[in-house]
Amino acid sequence: MKNLFKCTTICLLGYSSMVVLLSHTHAGQTIYQLSDSNGTTLLTNKKSKYSHLKVEKKTYYPDSNIHSYSNWGSSEAAVLPSYSKNKNAFDHFIKNAAQVHGVSEGLIKAVMHTESGFNTRARSPVGAQGLMQLMPATARRFNVSDSYDPQQNIHAGAQYLAWLLKRFNGNVQLALAGYNAGEGNVAKYGGIPPFRETQDYVRRVTSRFNNLYAGGLGHSNSSANSNSNTATLQVSSNNASTTQLSNSTPAASNSPKYSSRPIIVSADGTFTDAPAGSFSTTNATARAKIYISN
Repeated sequence: MKNLFKCTTICLLGYSSMVVLLSHTHAGQTIYQLSDSNGTTLLTNKKSKYSHLKVEKKTYYPDSNIHSYSNWGSSEAAVLPSYSKNKNAFDHFIKNAAQVHGVSEGLIKAVMHTESGFNTRARSPVGAQGLMQLMPATARRFNVSDSYDPQQNIHAGAQYLAWLLKRFNGNVQLALAGYNAGEGNVAKYGGIPPFRETQDYVRRVTSRFNNLYAGGLGHSNSSANSNSNTATLQVSSNNASTTQLSNSTPAASNSPKYSSRPIIVSADGTFTDAPAGSFSTTNATARAKIYISN
């Protein structure tokens, strides 16, 4: 099925070259900027169909699950009244998923609490679905037929967490950042991406784990609150590492410093950073043909 997308922003670099930002792209795909002999620009994800055109630029857009989060009340333990009865309703699925995939029960529940507030029908503006807020591409990746089915959703979310923990050598904060912003963005920035939503997400999940679920499912970690802001989480993976979750900062201590860059919000709600050295203008216009296909 062919899908047509609109150009929303034209950035001019000097007088002759331009960068066209797409309002929507498929997760995890490369978009090619091509040009013909007349100077017409074509944006497509199917380079092979236009082998006669010159490639001006190619940009990879990784999968992303950035969306808004809230505490749903006066404390981080709160959820919306409609879903308070669900707080412990899925613990048997969580325990089973933790055993199967080797991920902490408390971490799975902290992610679920932050993602959906235990609402099985939750859907984010970017299309993430269910208790663990699976993106459609992630659901397909882990063979989920119904993202609103609690058991399938929880197992896929736990499986993805396990994969991310292995990918980032047991670093829980990088795994959480990857769960929110996509592993491609974590790799791109060499640490937690400089997206406000992602940094807020890592802080929220970390805090909920430390304060609510470090002692097990549904148990408050009050002793940890009184003695320290840090809880130890045993991460089961190939390297059997032990990882510290800390409330003090969402970034790993050896993460590089990031310069501030404009963040572009696409029509589907995903975030990406503006090209370095570019600027937008209202004094010039341009046209581009766009062809995107599954």
